[in-house]
Amino acid sequence: MKRSSGVLMHISSLWGEYSEGSFGESARAWIDFLSDCGFTYWQTLPFCLPDEANSPYKSFSAFSLNPNFIDLPLLCKVGLITGEELEEAKQKTPYACEFDRLSKERMPLLARAAARMTDTSPIDEFMRSHPESDNFCRYMALRKANGGRPWQEWTVDTPDGEELRVWRFTQYIFYTQWMSVKEYANSKGIKIIGDIPIYVALESSDVWSDPDQFLLNRDGTPSAVAGVPPDYFSEDGQLWGNPLYNWKRMKRDGYAWWQSRMSFMLELFDGVRIDHFRGLESYYSIPANETTAKNGKWVKGPGMALIRALAPMCKDRLIIAEDLGDITPEVIKLVEKSGFPGMRVLQFGFLGDDNSPHAPHNYVSNSVAYTGTHDNNTLLGFVWELDPTTRRRVFDYCGYAGDNLDESYDHLLRTMFASHAGVLMLPVQDLLLFGRDTRINKPGIADGNWSYRVTKAQFESINRDKFKYWNKLYCRASEE
Repeated sequence: MKRSSGVLMHISSLWGEYSEGSFGESARAWIDFLSDCGFTYWQTLPFCLPDEANSPYKSFSAFSLNPNFIDLPLLCKVGLITGEELEEAKQKTPYACEFDRLSKERMPLLARAAARMTDTSPIDEFMRSHPESDNFCRYMALRKANGGRPWQEWTVDTPDGEELRVWRFTQYIFYTQWMSVKEYANSKGIKIIGDIPIYVALESSDVWSDPDQFLLNRDGTPSAVAGVPPDYFSEDGQLWGNPLYNWKRMKRDGYAWWQSRMSFMLELFDGVRIDHFRGLESYYSIPANETTAKNGKWVKGPGMALIRALAPMCKDRLIIAEDLGDITPEVIKLVEKSGFPGMRVLQFGFLGDDNSPHAPHNYVSNSVAYTGTHDNNTLLGFVWELDPTTRRRVFDYCGYAGDNLDESYDHLLRTMFASHAGVLMLPVQDLLLFGRDTRINKPGIADGNWSYRVTKAQFESINRDKFKYWNKLYCRASEE
């Protein structure tokens, strides 16, 4: 890979005035910033509709698009919402996503906008060309018609026409607004990397419409569920609860569902990160009646058969294999054979193993290096919480002889810029020297995550010249 760099920030974390980041002016200002600094990539988290805990990694569909990201001023500009409605939608705080308020107010507002769109032919055309999106809309309308009950208990099989119209409107508007942002990013030399959660939720249009693709009992409940064993993040492991794929069934049609999924993602993005890539080599299967992830077992996954099936979609795109967690020689071999770059995380490089692949001197060129991921503490929070001996080791490693956290920070970042990794990816919090209070997610804890936002003043305080200089000095600068 050509040496380059980028920044990890979800759409929800963008600044703005309407309770959550969106596809408005701030998205374009963010792209301008990335371009000015010499970055090449903007990496986001999944775009799908989040679950009740606001996690984008568990959704009502792998093909869904989160309506909260729709930019309201753009709807007002074209007359689909009024100036008064826009004023009423203004947020109470700029520092965090107002999820409770959004859950009550945003869809009713978008429903009013949908009712004002008289020409629905563009929506109809979008649905014809994106049948999985249409399937998701039908699922959501039927879910409401059935009182929000699990699909296994549904008795009503005809959705309300207006409810279906609203969901179709949101998916079309999201798509058109986003593709405009992406076109702008590409014109500025910025490529956007999306994220594919490896699993889908039991309560999803994906499982409802094609249950044979998943390991389910006759009543539609899962026979086993997904998760990971005890690890760095949790002594009980993580019980995700997602249904597992019926890989034997998927193989029979050439992994067509996965091909459709990858095609859709690479329509939205210039590349993607495949979450929990090690689950494609072997996945962790937990009996459905377990209350923790301790008693699961590893089961062989599809491996290269799936990778080969996805190859026609991927071509020359940047596909990042999230090869973190319980990694075996077989997983390492699969990553190497796939040709996809794996991930390296600075925070994992000082956990006691002197030969850790996450220590910067061990980075290979075909890798994407992070100071931390969305699941990690911020870099400042990480260093702050280290024991004195390990902190001293980190400082010495990065060429810093003092003991002041603020002074050490540039040494840590320069170590990553200078590393041999082909791509360096920095979470936005690490551009700002922010602590653990800005962490976006704590794995294994359902509540209190995903709400972090950057304010406009904070964004404007970032030293662009410094990152532009480092990108040029360490040969990571974008050509644009």
